[in-house]
This record gives sequence, structure tokens and C-alpha cells, in this order.
Amino acid sequence: MNNRSKNNRSVNSRIADFRSYDVAARRAEIVRQTDLTEADIAVYDAADGLTIDQADRMVENVLGVIGIPVGVATNFTINGKDYLIPLATEEPSVVAAASNAARIARGLGGFHASSTQPIMQAQIQLVDVMDPEAARIRLLEAREEIMALANEQDPKLVSVGGGVKDISVRVVSSDQATYVVLHLHVDVRDAMGANAVNTMAEAIADRVSEIGGGHVVLRILTNKADLRLTRVRAVFDAELIGGAEVVDNLIHAARLAELDPYRAATHNKGIMNGISAVVLATGNDTRAVEAGCHSHAVNADGIYSSLSHFEKNADGNIVGTLELPMPVGLVGGATKVHPVAQAAIKMLGVESAEELAGIILAVGLAQNLAAVRVLAGEGVQRGHMGLHARNIAATAGAQKSEIDAVVARLIADKSIRVEHAEKVLAEIRGGN
Repeated sequence: MNNRSKNNRSVNSRIADFRSYDVAARRAEIVRQTDLTEADIAVYDAADGLTIDQADRMVENVLGVIGIPVGVATNFTINGKDYLIPLATEEPSVVAAASNAARIARGLGGFHASSTQPIMQAQIQLVDVMDPEAARIRLLEAREEIMALANEQDPKLVSVGGGVKDISVRVVSSDQATYVVLHLHVDVRDAMGANAVNTMAEAIADRVSEIGGGHVVLRILTNKADLRLTRVRAVFDAELIGGAEVVDNLIHAARLAELDPYRAATHNKGIMNGISAVVLATGNDTRAVEAGCHSHAVNADGIYSSLSHFEKNADGNIVGTLELPMPVGLVGGATKVHPVAQAAIKMLGVESAEELAGIILAVGLAQNLAAVRVLAGEGVQRGHMGLHARNIAATAGAQKSEIDAVVARLIADKSIRVEHAEKVLAEIRGGN
């Protein structure tokens, strides 16, 4: 499955043996297939990425920057298009696992993604309201006035089809106080939206106070972006997964995550391994996305549960689905400031925040499938720890030419520890 990037280069995410390429060859392949130039991809060098001056303008009290490995996930077909997807992560196996799961889904159509409108919400909290239920009605009666006042704050957003689309009002009670909370529902288009909705909330706060009859405390967005949902689904080939027994075990493992918060926490961490890596690589807000996803994991009974679902279809294949809030953007924030994030967006060739959100969820579902498959089949040690052995070998002092030999011994000896790696390395060097 191929698609054309904006400069008409052909993108094919199925790159045979990509993992065996050296770094220079991988970069050359990415430049050949995407809109990135050699100058663009040079920002992935630590010396040519985010400068100290740029960092000093982004946050306070800057001392320097931290490097995180950026890998490329292959094999992804999403809504009929192929993508080469950058992931920023320090954890071994994430990039490889996601790529392998994408390969398993590729032959059965890949991933299918869809989204609701990009609605973010701001909350205005009123306290000391004498008649909270009546205040709720008064605020709803003033809907058009409140929306117009908020939209005056961002005429550019309104001009491109965004802006406030509705309001809602909730009465939130406790033993100590009753609060009236107004929600602005704002279509933020291709932005993450925090700045836009916060500005609007500040602007309408006084008028909301007058109408509601209380005084305002909070006026800020909520990261529970449950009106901005992205959905993804895929079918994973049973034979490529490992056969009927592995499929059944995978279903059992996924079901436990739906029922048991202890399993759900680790299950969802696997999803976020993929999601957060793409969010970080593209300069989006990992904390906002993670907060929204984990709040979405609390089910109607108030129990923390699995974010994903896996079922077996009539052909015996695994059907995976994932539906999450995904407040990411292409405009504003680090996405427009950080040179590595800019390169990531250019590599993807995305043209809307909705398209980016679909890619992110596809990686999350792929990573989740891969993780549960390992647990239901060979076990985590063989896969995850096999890749972890490379880090152990490097920690022990192995040079690039020595790492493969050290890793092979660590795996064969079933002892992936630094002290054992040091012993193996000494033996290898002594033999030479």
C-alpha cells in the first residue's frame, strides 16, 4: 500500500529488514520516502537539534536539554495510507513491537481511524451561589450571549470554522459546598486548544458571575477531553499472532484488564508506551494526553479499566479497538518551536490534527496488541529483555562491534545483568 507525500514521493512503510540498516542508511531511506530533506533530518543529531537558546525561550531556569532516542515505526497502513512514524522513547522494544503488530494487521487492511469534532472544554466554577439550580437555568438562557462574548476573543479561530459551539452547566455538590460549573464547548480546529479555551474562559468569567449570582474561582480548560474522541480498529491475523491458542490466551489477558484495575494499569501502560512516544516526538503535550486517557479508563461503575478491547471474529482473527480523547495539534506550542518536532510532523506528512490523532491511536493499539501477545505467548522476558540486553551490554562497556556477541551470550545464558555482561565482555576480549 503506497501513498504520495506532498512532493509526490512514494511512501511505503513496509521496509524489509529496516532494523538491520545502520543509522545513516535509515536516514537516507526516510529522506528518500518522505518530504524530509537531508538538512531536515540532521536535527536528529544531538548537536543540531534543540539549541540551548531555543530551550531557554521555551521554559524557565534552563540548564540544558535531555536526549531521548527517536526511532521510526514501519509497516503502518492507516485509512489506506502508509506512514513512517517517529517515536520518542527510552524503552527498548516499543518501536519494534509496534512495527511488528502493524505488519500483522497490514495484510488484513491495516488500521481504520475516525474522530469526532475537535471540541475542547473550559470550566468556569462559581461558588457561594444561593440558588444553584436556578443559576444553572439562567446561564443556559444566556447561552447565545455567553457564546458570542467568548467568540469575540478569537475571531481568527471563528473565521476558519472553529469557536464556541455550545455551553453546558453542571451543579456539583459535596458535604461542604455546592458549585455551579459552566462548560464552554470550543471547536479548536488544528490546535491542541488550551490557550484558546483559557482565554475565552477568562473573558466570560465576570459575566458568568453576574448571571449566576456567585463569584468565580476556577476558569481553565479540562484535560478530560471526552468530546474530542478518536477511534481506531484493526484486525490482526491469527496465524501471524501465533495460532489459535495464543489468540485465546490473548483474549483472556485482555478480559482480565477490563475487570481488574491491577492488570488494567499495566495493560494501559502498554498502550501509552506507543501513544506518548508519538505525542512527544511531535512536540505535543504528553501530560494532557495521558491525563485524558487515564480519566477515560474509569468506567461507568467508577472502576479503572482497560482502554482497549480485543475480540475474536468469525475467522478466528483478533479484532482490536481503541477509543480515546486525543487533544493534539499542529499549530502552537512546542510543535512549532522545537526543530525535532517539526521534522517529525514533516516526516508524517499530516495535514490535520485529526489525521495525527488517528496515527497516534493506531500506534497505541499496535503496541498494546504486541505487548499482550508476548504475555499470552512467549512471555515478557524473551522479547522485552532480549532487547534490554543491548542496553546492558552497552552499560558494561561493549563497543558497537562487540554488542551483538555479548547480547547473544547474555540471552543464551539467561542472565541479563551488568556483572555478567562485564564477565562475557572480558572473555570475548581475552579470546581476541
